[in-house]
Amino acid sequence: MSVEASDTNYFDFYGLPIQFNPDQIAVKTKFYAFSKQFHPDFYANESEEKQQEVLDLSTLNNKAYQTLSNAKKRLKYVLELKGIVETDEGYQLPQSFLMEMMDVNEALMDLEFEADAEKLAQVKRDVDAIEKNLVNELNDLISRFDSDPTASDALLPSIKDNFYRQKYVDRIRERLPK
Repeated sequence: MSVEASDTNYFDFYGLPIQFNPDQIAVKTKFYAFSKQFHPDFYANESEEKQQEVLDLSTLNNKAYQTLSNAKKRLKYVLELKGIVETDEGYQLPQSFLMEMMDVNEALMDLEFEADAEKLAQVKRDVDAIEKNLVNELNDLISRFDSDPTASDALLPSIKDNFYRQKYVDRIRERLPK
């Protein structure tokens, strides 16, 4: 029996409900337990098939832990599990958000041509404020989702929108001069 990482839901693998903020102690506990249980050294005398199965489970355990213990990876993963976000999806950001970001983008272009410490500091403050609002909004949405996942699918489009706005702000942050 071969285990394909792409076929296995990390939450099911760890016996946890699908949540944006799963219990991190439970995630870590499962990771360490499976790390011991599926350690390849314990299966050195087994058949090649069994060794491969254990190696696949060990790999799955590592990927599950890397995803479920990282907030940004976990956010994207849950949205993908729910079929709300697709890889390389062309998502249309709200016009109001794009208008708000236009000022930031114009300031960044100006800074490319003429360094201005005061203007840079203001742009960084603006980006920080936008990011803080997005994080607060996301925390509220995922807290509502996690408290009642069955009735919360209606929140998924708003969480998706926040996810893409945060990705946009991350790209802006990468463009900020150091």
